[in-house]
Amino acid sequence: MTARARTDARRAAVLGSPIAHSLSPVLHRAAYTELGLGDRSYDRFEVDEEALPGFFAELGPEWAGLSLTMPLKRAVMPLLDEISDTAASVEAVNTVVFTEDGRSVGDNTDIPGMVAALRERGIEEVDSAAILGAGATASSALAALARICTGEVVAYVRSEGRAAEMRQWGERLDVEVRTADWADAEQALRAPLVIATTPAGTTDALAAAVPERPATLFDVLYDPWPTDLAARWSAYGGAVVSGLDLLLHQAVLQVEQMTGRSPAPLDAMRKAGEHALAAR
Repeated sequence: MTARARTDARRAAVLGSPIAHSLSPVLHRAAYTELGLGDRSYDRFEVDEEALPGFFAELGPEWAGLSLTMPLKRAVMPLLDEISDTAASVEAVNTVVFTEDGRSVGDNTDIPGMVAALRERGIEEVDSAAILGAGATASSALAALARICTGEVVAYVRSEGRAAEMRQWGERLDVEVRTADWADAEQALRAPLVIATTPAGTTDALAAAVPERPATLFDVLYDPWPTDLAARWSAYGGAVVSGLDLLLHQAVLQVEQMTGRSPAPLDAMRKAGEHALAAR
């Protein structure tokens, strides 16, 4: 990619497959409007792993950055000139920024986004936590917990293979991880912080087991919302952090990196995201 002046880099987009559901364009465009960046655009493109190298090769000097969702967070790594320590720690890139000299730099804003979303709700530190699930988002959750959890993290998983993966991630991220069978997932709900990283519908059966005085639930889903688990949690007075909170805070960091403007307008982005979800 040729060298470019930052003022020439006006395009950005989110890539993934499927991508039609993504709220990223709504959030980023709201930020551009609030910041008075009328010469910038943010789009979405349906791109799978096979098509990614070709898409990347065609990017011109007008590109400021890319947001990446599944299944591209790992596939993009060999295409980049540089990868941040945060992204390398979980082998996942969700943000690419193109520098003035044309270099492509990969980062992961999901991890600090999780920490920021929790901090917004007053969660600065916990002495233990539970994770429901063991996919890619679970590894990011572990990386976030490495920053705020002082004790054990219990991961509830469906197979020994997944359990071994979570233990390996724990060793890599220096987090004390114990794994438990998904059949015992109701026990997770009594933890000071529960992070649900599973697909829609997976935790519905756990809603009936929410304790009378739940602590904090971080459910990474945002559509459909609320999940059965989040609705019951809220009804019992527990604190709930949603997938929209995560999406917002990681997008704030992306906007700041791609535009060079800080702070990004969190409130305007939140309003835009909530309005878009309500319209679905």
